[in-house]
Amino acid sequence: MTMSKISSNTEFPLFSDLPLIEPIQSALRSKGYTIPTPIQAGAIPPLLEGRDFLGCAQTGTGKTAAFAIPILQLLHQSPAKAVSGAPRALVLCPTRELAVQILESFTNYGKSLRLRFAAVFGGVGQSPQVTSLTRGLHVLVATPGRLQDLMDQGHCSLSRLEFFVLDEADRMLDMGFMPAIKRIVAKLPKQRQSIFLSATMPPPIEELAGSLLRDHVTVMITPPATTAQKVAQRVMFVDKDNKRKLLESLLESNAFSKVLVFVRTKYGADRLAKSLKSSTMMIDAIHGDKSQGARQRVLNGFKDGALRVLVATDVAARGIDVEGITHVINYDMPLEPDGYVHRIGRTARAGATGESISMCDAEEFQQLRQIEREIGKRVPVDRNHPYHSADAEEEVIKRDASSGRKKTSRGRPTSGPRAAASGGAKSGGPAGRARKGFKGSKSSTTSYASGAAAAGGEAAPGRRRSISGKVKKINNSTSKPQYGYSAERKPDGTSSSGSSRGPSSGPKRKKR
Repeated sequence: MTMSKISSNTEFPLFSDLPLIEPIQSALRSKGYTIPTPIQAGAIPPLLEGRDFLGCAQTGTGKTAAFAIPILQLLHQSPAKAVSGAPRALVLCPTRELAVQILESFTNYGKSLRLRFAAVFGGVGQSPQVTSLTRGLHVLVATPGRLQDLMDQGHCSLSRLEFFVLDEADRMLDMGFMPAIKRIVAKLPKQRQSIFLSATMPPPIEELAGSLLRDHVTVMITPPATTAQKVAQRVMFVDKDNKRKLLESLLESNAFSKVLVFVRTKYGADRLAKSLKSSTMMIDAIHGDKSQGARQRVLNGFKDGALRVLVATDVAARGIDVEGITHVINYDMPLEPDGYVHRIGRTARAGATGESISMCDAEEFQQLRQIEREIGKRVPVDRNHPYHSADAEEEVIKRDASSGRKKTSRGRPTSGPRAAASGGAKSGGPAGRARKGFKGSKSSTTSYASGAAAAGGEAAPGRRRSISGKVKKINNSTSKPQYGYSAERKPDGTSSSGSSRGPSSGPKRKKR
């Protein structure tokens, strides 16, 4: 296996310097592509040599062209008649939107080649898709569920497959597609070229990659969960009831010319889009409950500029590849840190710049802290807006203090009356004291390094879970180790705590 780590500052050759055939070079020129992205420069040469490939790169880095271009060239250089129901190349991806966009890429780059392409996915009738398969295909783009259905019905066979691509593998894991993928992989011929692409590499994905790839080349462009460098990030503290008003005030600026707004639920997406439409804004919503035709019409309107604002759920976080998105707004904070990375990756794509704004209310503290822990830095706070919530920000400070941090990081005082009001470390608040509770309770005192993990429900480093009746050691970076005790409820309804031996666990036994 060959491993390559490529810096984003590395200089790369031109597309014209790569060993690509003239029809593909012409297609690239017509699209205005001259310099390959890092993942493209790292992937195209070894793939043209027939090597398996593992690519780890954040969203918006040009992964589709990285595998589509060499597959098109290899298919063209080894011509074979398309056989009914038996494609030569298969690309698996998690969402319908992504399947459509991958198909468009193959069509654009291979427009001068005598090759056939089609996509199959759920949410629409299968008859046109079966017809495309029956006519014969060279490249099939598919979502796992629909492909498995067509295979079970006998409409599609993988017996002639030469190229297999698993795109957005970590998203497949998140969406629960692994069982379907494993059944599909079991039908692949042993002799094939495999390409595995993912934005992050959690252990289950590494294990799957190891089972698929042979003597492969690995290219890692950025560490997992790294946000795009050209996205300017900021967070705005706001009360929940004022979020819509804050969004409307932001959209009054002409700088917000193409805006993607993320919400948590399908109902919330429709409700927000409807309320903003009353303000005469060009806006619509996209989510999983809409038909594929409706989703595609909305997406096309956003691409063409007919829509200025698109409200979306996370189903679109990796399926929207629209040029020129100026702003991504997290109206609702994402529940998973990875969701934040992929949401804001919809802007600042292919070398462009963009901005992300996260609206955080007092109840979304944990999501914000988990995101900051995941990306390895603080998101700058923007207080310069008419709906800034001091209460929401104070709640964040209180939570920071209760997690045992010595200082706040928001430029707020760590001592004095205001710090005392916010539960600061020197205020005599909860920080620095062990909390007594019933069996299984955890101390509220942790080090900062473990605070975010504790907020996310994970066992924090350096801590032992509470065991009733036994002493537990608690890390505290500001003082000597402290000791807390768990308490059990006695039969009479009272609790026992404070004894170094712990509470009694039953009647005493006589010594023998």
